[in-house]
Amino acid sequence: MQLPTDREIETLHRDHAPTREAFESVYEHCRIVCQLASQYFQSLDVDADLVRAGALLHDVGVYRLYTAGVLDTVGYVRHGVLGHELLAGLGFSETISRFCSRHSGVGITREDVLRQGLPIPADDYVAESREEELVMYADKFHSKRTPPVFVSGASYEIAVRRWGEEKAVAFAALRRRYGDPDLAGLSDSTGQALI
Repeated sequence: MQLPTDREIETLHRDHAPTREAFESVYEHCRIVCQLASQYFQSLDVDADLVRAGALLHDVGVYRLYTAGVLDTVGYVRHGVLGHELLAGLGFSETISRFCSRHSGVGITREDVLRQGLPIPADDYVAESREEELVMYADKFHSKRTPPVFVSGASYEIAVRRWGEEKAVAFAALRRRYGDPDLAGLSDSTGQALI
């Protein structure tokens, strides 16, 4: 499988972003998630190049949620499936495309889709490879909100409870497995707050 280069990924973001502001928000977030995931490369047996590509592409579906420059926040959960479809339509492998649909929350199950009435096809959207899991995990520590912020493990663990106690338990297990990334240095270098 041939992986896209960082330059090709940046071009893809630029080509699909509806506005400069959307590009800057989504692409910067993807770069930060890549930096967070890379903190684990030496301690984990993962394909670092695959993780890098997956992290840099995981949120491209967000661009498809913009209408006339306005982000559809109500249907935001759709961005993973939309990103998967976008990448697959561009000829990317299933291995790469899955990073989009498998990174939301701590995984969305078919049962979650049906119980919550989510506006996505009823299916399991759960990380299956260590690489997918690492991108999904790193994604939890940064938010694109305005202004963007870094999110501590403790803060995310509290926030994820709104989707069910089992989600908080799953995230706590991920924290025990991986440990929290170093957020202070990235917070300082980007000027983004840590909450």
